[in-house]
Amino acid sequence: MEEQKMRHLIRIFSTDLEGAKPIGSALRKVKGISFSMSNAICYVSGIDRSKKVGLLNDEEVKKIEGALKQLDKFPAWMLNRRKDYDEGNDIHLVGVDLKLKNEFDIKRLRKIRSYRGSRHATGQPARGQRTKAHFRKSKKTLGVKRKK
Repeated sequence: MEEQKMRHLIRIFSTDLEGAKPIGSALRKVKGISFSMSNAICYVSGIDRSKKVGLLNDEEVKKIEGALKQLDKFPAWMLNRRKDYDEGNDIHLVGVDLKLKNEFDIKRLRKIRSYRGSRHATGQPARGQRTKAHFRKSKKTLGVKRKK
């Protein structure tokens, strides 16, 4: 048998995956893919999840990308946007699409002036946490200038 050449980086859905990691854990670096979704993708594409990413050939990478494009075929309880606000159907967003959709959701909440939207606008916690202490970590910090 020929010895396969180990690749150090593989790009899947605009995310660089380390070649030394197993495919099951490396897929979790893609935004929107959890542990269970990663295992399901490996199962559907027929690839052992303990196989190193760097040892995948081009055909296997195409299988994984094909499974990532057809995530809507998975059961509804595995998807990250059930009953989407815009379309009304169950979809699973990955990568930049997930980030953009999240930002649009927050903008919509601000626009309709809901309670959650006003909390997002003022930079306060939106899920009922107390505000006496420890909620301020999400603010941007200011640098300290040295005295001359």
